[in-house]
Amino acid sequence: MPVTGIFAEVCVADVERSVAWYTRFFGRPPEDRPMDGLVQWRDGPAGFQVWRDAGRAGNSVATIVVDSMDGERSRLERSGLALKPDQKGGFGIIAQIDDPDGNRLTLAEPPKH
Repeated sequence: MPVTGIFAEVCVADVERSVAWYTRFFGRPPEDRPMDGLVQWRDGPAGFQVWRDAGRAGNSVATIVVDSMDGERSRLERSGLALKPDQKGGFGIIAQIDDPDGNRLTLAEPPKH
C-alpha cells in the first residue's frame, strides 16, 4: 500500500469549541470542513482532523513533530495555551498538552544531529 498522506484524528464532543481551541493551537483556522462533524488542518501530505464523536471524545492521542520545542512553547503561551514540562532523552524532547475534551497531544522535537 503506497501511502500518499496521513492524518491524525481526535474525537471531540463539541466541534465549534474544539475549532476555536485548535485554531489557537495551530495558529491558523482550519483548511476545510469536508463533511458535517469533520474539520481539517493540512500541512503537506500530513494533516490533523477533529471529528465529532461524543462517545469517544477525550480518548484520542496524537503526536506532532515540530522543529523547535522552545519556539512552539513560546507561540502557544502567547495564544494562552501551556504545554506541560519538557521530557528529554535520546529520543529528543517531548511536551504534552490536553485539549478541552482531554485528548492528549504530544509535541516532539527530534534530536539534533
